[in-house]
Amino acid sequence: MNAQYLFTLPADSGEDFVTAEHLPLVVYFYPKDSTPGCTTEAQGFRDNIDAFKAAGYTVVGISRDSVKSHQNFVCKQELNFPLLSDKEETVCKQFDVIKEKNMYGKKVMGIERSTFVLGADGALLKEWRKVKVAGHVDEVLAFVQSLA
Repeated sequence: MNAQYLFTLPADSGEDFVTAEHLPLVVYFYPKDSTPGCTTEAQGFRDNIDAFKAAGYTVVGISRDSVKSHQNFVCKQELNFPLLSDKEETVCKQFDVIKEKNMYGKKVMGIERSTFVLGADGALLKEWRKVKVAGHVDEVLAFVQSLA
């Protein structure tokens, strides 16, 4: 097992999500629940979840939002995969996705939209950074299907 990418975080279900129990895995980091780009990205994974499962992959989304915020987002968008809360930014730092961003002219530290594919052994197979939402889910899906 490649421990560098393994972690445990609280999920919207109220249970802890242990990555080692859900490999292979698509992990996507997003800035904030219920914002336009993050909603579109989540809907893309939701709408393609059966294809990810058919390829053998679990999908999980991570942001710094609370479990309660995730529960509302999951309910409102009818998401069919777990959202994990990383309020302490431990996993965000592990994957190096906390970056300086420009928000309305102010410099802030936030999550850079990123996606990682972890293999059955926990090894990093592919990463996307500075993700643009349009077409991204299709690209990730095509990659995991190419591994099957």
